[in-house]
Amino acid sequence: MALTPRLSGQVAARAHHSGAARLLKRAAPFFAIGEVSGGPLLIASLIALVLVNSPLGAAYEQIWDTDLRLSYGGEGVAMPLAEWVNDALMPLFFLIIGTEVKREFSKGSLSSIKTAVLPVAGAIGGLVVPIGIYLAFNYGAPTQHGWGVVAAMDTAFSLAIVAMFTTRLPGAVRAVLLAFAAIDDVFGLLVIAVAYTETLQVTYLLLAAAAYLGILLLQRLGWVASVAYVVLGTTVWVGVLGSGVHPTIAGVAIGLLLPTSSRLSEERFAERVQRPVDRLRRAQRVATTADDDAIAERGREEAQSQLGYIHEMAAATDEPAERLVRILTPWVSYLVLPLFALSNVRIHLSADLIGAALQSPLALGIVAGLVIGKPVGFFAATWAAAAVGAARLPDGVTWRMIVGIGGVAGIGFTISLFIAELAFAGGAGTEIAALGILVASLVAGLFGYLILWSAASHGTPSDPATD
Repeated sequence: MALTPRLSGQVAARAHHSGAARLLKRAAPFFAIGEVSGGPLLIASLIALVLVNSPLGAAYEQIWDTDLRLSYGGEGVAMPLAEWVNDALMPLFFLIIGTEVKREFSKGSLSSIKTAVLPVAGAIGGLVVPIGIYLAFNYGAPTQHGWGVVAAMDTAFSLAIVAMFTTRLPGAVRAVLLAFAAIDDVFGLLVIAVAYTETLQVTYLLLAAAAYLGILLLQRLGWVASVAYVVLGTTVWVGVLGSGVHPTIAGVAIGLLLPTSSRLSEERFAERVQRPVDRLRRAQRVATTADDDAIAERGREEAQSQLGYIHEMAAATDEPAERLVRILTPWVSYLVLPLFALSNVRIHLSADLIGAALQSPLALGIVAGLVIGKPVGFFAATWAAAAVGAARLPDGVTWRMIVGIGGVAGIGFTISLFIAELAFAGGAGTEIAALGILVASLVAGLFGYLILWSAASHGTPSDPATD
């Protein structure tokens, strides 16, 4: 994994004055990854699957069901550990997704209208077709209300598969998947809010909306200090959580607000720091050569003043969105997502369960909806949008790659498991749905991987009429 140029420069600078930094310089790329990694998530999922089906399974699940209460004064919030992971940590992952999507739409490979329409069309197709297939199996049955299980995708796993081809596929492939995933996840969260939220607390929603508008206002005023943004962002999260809507939507919403351009260009920075650097040199010379202590002290103060100016100007060249993603990505990859898998993958495998699933329209509808519905819906909608001239493929992206993106989008896994828990409330349908989700995710992931491998090996951009 390579460091970004800016981070590489920071690591080199630290190595000049820190022995520890010099020793850790070679390990820096491992901790400063440029994008969310799915490897730790996959390992954690396998560990959870083994533990849940071992003699330690009951004790393991009891740990995640243990209540943790945070209180201040007479007020507090108590939730099981697993819910703290879902509600408090996972919004950080979705904040990264929202931020990266905004960057791609504002100045990346989806910045033109036609390339931006592509993932939007795909998200609509990737929602409607899987739900239609699921209902074809379950319409009129007691399991009909579980259609939301096939509405969402597991963004982390999907990105992990695409990341395997980072050097062999154009960056626009990841951008399309990111945008599709963000829109698809928002749809999925809306499904949760509308179909599976029993009560909606309007007061909390208004609190979240007010805090969100407060962030917008501070941005318009050019407010720089991060404390205010952290307080308002936390208030948005509290409001969404209290409203009954899943708080991951707060992460996406805040991510879409982050500025994707710096306050000062590198060219203007180079112009503006010339004089301060000269003043710093003069002040430093005075501080070290003056015989008069008072004059030397004034020299040191002037040097500190110029250093402060240069530091602030350098910080202004850093894009806020990129800076936040740079800080959060290692934590999300190595802590948040593995904890999410460890606390949510609770599939109890048994011969009886497999037999019941093979005869259940619930499991069959989930497998068909995710494995067939997602890629077919995504491809058909994007192809149709391109065929009528409303959208076009980003440079370097082929239709085979679009099929591959649709394939990995069929990995519902953790998000689908979460919706299944809401839809079936821990009843018998929950375990059958969970097994269907596991099988569908494995098949969809393998299918998507093979298609992307094929596309990476050969395939050129083509027109929808000829491919």
